[in-house]
Amino acid sequence: MYVELAILALFIFTYSLVAGRIQRTVISGPMVFVVAGFLLGPSVLGWFKGNAASEDLRVLADLTLAIVLFTDAATANLSVLKRQFQIPERMLLLGLPGIILMGFGIAVLMFNGLSVYEAAILATMLAATDAALGKAVITNEAVPARLREGLNVESGLNDGICVPILLFFIALTVTTEHGGQSTSALMLIAQELGIGMAVGLILALAGTRLLRWCIKQGWVTEIWMQLTVVGLAVACFSVADSLHGSGYIAAFTGGMLFGYLEKTSTHKLVLAAEGTGEALALVTWMLFGAMVIGPALKLFSWDVVVYALLSLTVIRMLPIFLSLTGSGENVSSRLFLGWFGPRGLASIVFAIMVINEGVPNAELLTLVVTCTVFLSLIAHGISANPLARWLGKKESQG
Repeated sequence: MYVELAILALFIFTYSLVAGRIQRTVISGPMVFVVAGFLLGPSVLGWFKGNAASEDLRVLADLTLAIVLFTDAATANLSVLKRQFQIPERMLLLGLPGIILMGFGIAVLMFNGLSVYEAAILATMLAATDAALGKAVITNEAVPARLREGLNVESGLNDGICVPILLFFIALTVTTEHGGQSTSALMLIAQELGIGMAVGLILALAGTRLLRWCIKQGWVTEIWMQLTVVGLAVACFSVADSLHGSGYIAAFTGGMLFGYLEKTSTHKLVLAAEGTGEALALVTWMLFGAMVIGPALKLFSWDVVVYALLSLTVIRMLPIFLSLTGSGENVSSRLFLGWFGPRGLASIVFAIMVINEGVPNAELLTLVVTCTVFLSLIAHGISANPLARWLGKKESQG
């Protein structure tokens, strides 16, 4: 255990020294850590051991997502979002259902062994985008602010929306397998979203007011102030999840309210939490490379790879492109918004959920998700900076 920890710590330290240089290239941090995890994992050197169903991997991915969603929402430019809310609104209300529906239809056609419910599970798992992997675009000022904030809100909310939908299809699959009765989809979705939003807003409001009062009393030191956002983000996620709500929605809505209430000092409060989220994300990617990618690579078949490629392109891009028709966005912007829907931590968590719930074809579903995330990691990592610069030039010329 301590040998693995030593290797991980030294690798993180070394990467931190050159992170700024790497970010200016076509290579992303997650790409570096996944490759490192693969080399250190059981497929090559064998220094890291584990399996894809590990509860530790899911908990780590959950905590990482909670912090990333909270901090991204807290630093969102709400003034821009108010003027351009139609972009994430259309992408979530029109684009997201279209992505799930198209992904479902193609899965039914390509995978004869899947039931209709399992095809729906696959489509839902891959409809969620990754706020952490999209950070290279969301923080790139070459991309117009309205598009950055639109992608930020979409990635923050769509995985939370996908959770109750996924749970519903899992319930249908498992109960059908055992001859049981299905539950109401609308009730389940309302419960997940409603509880998630309520917990996020209540905790963020109470936490912000308590923080202000304690600062006035002189009780908060500079060192401990760095932990307030991390603690509040994890609390939003875990309290909502323990109450059977969406922890992802709680983290994002809580972060947005926190950023709005603390707008004058948001950056100072959130900075340490952003660093924590980045570190946890990279550790998660290393474990993903070690535990998941190595064993899965030799199992990828042509239909798995083709579906993964379709998921990253047609299945995502066409519904998003059509959902923005009439929004005033030009073709370049609509294609850009459609392309930058990277799959990552949320899909990995969903795959672990499917394995743990005993879905009949969980192995195939997990394999497709793994292939899609792996290809997304490469494709979106390499294309982020070049396409951001390209779009910035197109916008300035237009």
